[in-house]
Parts: sequence; structure tokens; C-alpha cells
Amino acid sequence: MTNSEDFQDPVYGVVGICGVVGNLVSRMLMDKKFRVMGTDMSPASGCTFLYTLKEYDFPKFLENHPESFFNDADIIVPPPSLSENAELFNRISEHGNDVMTVDDCLIQFKPDKPVLCVTGTNGKTTTTTLLKHICRSMNLEPTEHGFIKLQGNIDYIPPLQARLKGDVAVLETGTFGNTGDLEIMMKRCEPECGVVTNINPDHMDETHDFMDYASIKGEFVDYFKNKKLIVNSDDPTVLGLINNPDSVIKFGVDTTTEDIGYKECWCGNEIEINETITGSGYYQCECGLKRPEPDYIAFEIKESEGRFKLKTPDSIFEVKMNLIGLHNVYNVTGAMVAAREYFNLPMDKIIQAVETFEGVSGRIEHLFTHEEMEVILDYGHNPAGIETVLKELKKVYETITVVLTVSSESGEQGDMEIFDKVLKFGDFIVPASHASRLVAETKVEEIESGKILLTTESMVKFDKTGTLGASSDQVLDGIKTGLKCKSSALICLGEAAFKYKKSILDLK
Repeated sequence: MTNSEDFQDPVYGVVGICGVVGNLVSRMLMDKKFRVMGTDMSPASGCTFLYTLKEYDFPKFLENHPESFFNDADIIVPPPSLSENAELFNRISEHGNDVMTVDDCLIQFKPDKPVLCVTGTNGKTTTTTLLKHICRSMNLEPTEHGFIKLQGNIDYIPPLQARLKGDVAVLETGTFGNTGDLEIMMKRCEPECGVVTNINPDHMDETHDFMDYASIKGEFVDYFKNKKLIVNSDDPTVLGLINNPDSVIKFGVDTTTEDIGYKECWCGNEIEINETITGSGYYQCECGLKRPEPDYIAFEIKESEGRFKLKTPDSIFEVKMNLIGLHNVYNVTGAMVAAREYFNLPMDKIIQAVETFEGVSGRIEHLFTHEEMEVILDYGHNPAGIETVLKELKKVYETITVVLTVSSESGEQGDMEIFDKVLKFGDFIVPASHASRLVAETKVEEIESGKILLTTESMVKFDKTGTLGASSDQVLDGIKTGLKCKSSALICLGEAAFKYKKSILDLK
């Protein structure tokens, strides 16, 4: 329980405590021992994140902005989304309260702990979560925004999270896909260390191409020019953003592969990659861009067992993880490098922490076994992420059934790219989302052969939100259809699969 004794003047009045930003601002101010009052026009039943304020003892006024709020508050913090023409500002003016914007709060109240940011198209959630797990294992408490079922990697959430109570801040930082997103984010978060997992096509639409998106990620790299930056140097798009590769800490893997992929190079040429995972591997472009020798490199990798050796600048270590797949070797390596290079934690303790990490919910998560078929869930929703997951699962399971609940943010083109990735690795495909059903109907030969199994529910139009591409009924109908297939594993892909996980579990 946060105690109100010995709190500092002045009194801050936070408007919009039922919203994410107002909630975080009020908690940040309380953590810093300021007196706080909060208000919101929402009733308690509509105050979604009220549970995060249970341990914070300050006056909370819901359903109205009472006169006492304006009379007793010295400084009022309005929500950033509120128009300056709103009636609230008239009341503030009438009462003579000072106003402090959320950006003013970020400027006045600096992070008082080490701050590290993680970005990338794929793997950033696992990398971030593992790094926090490593810190906790050594009694370093990371800051947490505390919002259940909210990823919280965009807008004001990471910067405010960096200012909450805790010993360290490990922040997952994403982008809406707009120029300036990550530049602003870094200035607000004020990190001293950054990690880039990879850069693959995502959030594409008709107004953006891949290099536009990669340039936005470049804003992250630019911020760390005179700070500590850790990168997956097996990704040519990432390395091409680095003017001097010797100025950054590089990690990668050493493994044999016969897979060939292609990416646009920063010079404009198409660069061939001997791929380890999608978009990363061994490469050399005519312009001179080539894979360097990583400072930290995973080798002798046994993917299905979760084992590998890690060569560091001064030694070699045996690593055992409770995860499978080469993509998780990358994620774990990136987190280990950050723990050692930025938080200065001992490698033997880092390895012990890795061994106890159970993974992230919704990332190749085993749900149950149905008649010797393993039922697995994965949140994957973009072509590169889905390809990587299926490629890794195919190394473990002889045959796989894919239940596809995705609707791509990139529209029809993205839906087609995702479906083609699924066709490449899946032995049976069940299009559960309406978007994937539309693509499936064009694959006449695969339908006739029985590789694609159409369902009734997937015919129903579903108005997607972001990457949420299917209803609960569509997901369950797809799973039930998939369970009739004879395969080693069933993988249900997409945000809808993750959202309705409880309903899926009820099928076991």
C-alpha cells in the first residue's frame, strides 16, 4: 500500500485516470512521493484498469470532475488527447490551476534507473520478457506497466513505465509505422542501451514499402550513436543502418542452412541471404555490405533440445533453454548479451536464469495433446514471423496442421503472402479467418487435394481490428476441423487464437 505520509507538495490533479496515460501518470507521481488526486468521467464499471490503482491510496473521483478536485489540486495534468477547447480547460482557468502536460511530466521527471529499449519486427516480446526474468533472478526489479492483456509498447506507455518504481527499466518499444515514431519514443524514454532483434516486412500498406518501414527502425539506431547498441548483425537490413559496425555489439548464430531468401539492400540491389531464420543469415552485397563476425555467436545448436554454445569475446558457455527453435536462440542470445553488457550481470547467473525461463504466453505455447497430436498456439501475424515459426516447428514435427486466424495489417497482399508461407510448411491448412478464407478459395488445386480444409464459419464476414482476424466461433470451428486431421501437431496462428485461448483450452 502506498502511504500518503511525508508526501511532497504540490498536489497533482490527474484527469483521465481510467485511461492508460492518466493511470500511469498518477502512479508515477505517487511512486515519486507526490500527493495526487485523480478524476475521470467513466464509472467504476467502465474503468478498465482500476485494478492497477488498488495499492495507490489517493482520492479518486469517478463519473464527474467535482469542484473539490479543482479547489484542492495545485497542478492539473490533463490527458494528451483532450482538445484545448474542452470545457475542462475553462474550469481549470476559472480555478486558477497550473497545467502540466504529460510531455512536461516526462521532461521534469527523468528516469532514475538504468533504461534499456528493445525493438524489432519479431522477437522483441520474448527478448524483453527474458531480460526482465534475468534481472529478477538477481534481485533487480524491473518496472512494469501492469496492464493485463495490453502489450504496451507504443505511445506514452514505455516512457512512463521507465519512470515507475523499480531498479531497472526494460522496455519493449514498437511503432505505428509512421516516420518519427521511434525518434520521439527514444527521446521520451531516455535509454542508455538499445537492442535490435531484426527488421522484416510488417505494417506495410499501399503508402509504405519495406525500406520506408526499415528507415523508421533506423530512428532507433540513430538515437544510440553515442550510446550502447546491441544488434542482430545476421540481418543485413539492421547492419546496413550501422555506419561503423565496430561501434556496436553484434550477436548472431553459426549454423548450416540451405534456405535462400532475398531482401532489398540499402544500396537498392536485391541481396541474397543464406537464411538461418527469415531475413537473417549469411549475406554479401555488391555494395560491400556483408555479414561481419559477431561479438557473441551461438553455435553447435540443437534446436529441438533448446541447447547451444555461446562464444563471447572472452569465453565459451553451454546454454540450455526451455524453448525450441532457432528464432529463440536469437532471442535468448540477444537478452543474454544485454544482461551482460549493459546490466553487468555475471554470465553464470544469466545462464541459470535462462534455464528457468518458461517463455512468453502465446509464443509457440503448448496447450494440450489430442490423440497424440500436440496443440500449439502462436501469436504470429506477419509473413516473416509466421514463416519462422512454421519452419522451426517443421524441424520438430513430421506433419503439421495450421489453423489460420490472421487478417494482415497489409490487406489482401499481406493475406496472400501469409497464406503462401503457410502452404509452404503446412501439411493441412484450415483458413479460420474470413480474410484467409478469401485467399484459400483461389487455391483450387490444394482444396481438391484435401490440403486446404474449408469451414462454414470462415465464410462469415468479420470486421477485423488490427490483426484480429476472426471471431471466437471461427477460431473454435477451425480448431475442431483441424483436430480431425492426422498430423503430429496442430498450430493455431494469430491474434484471435491468442485472444480466445481459454475457449480453445475448453476443447481438450
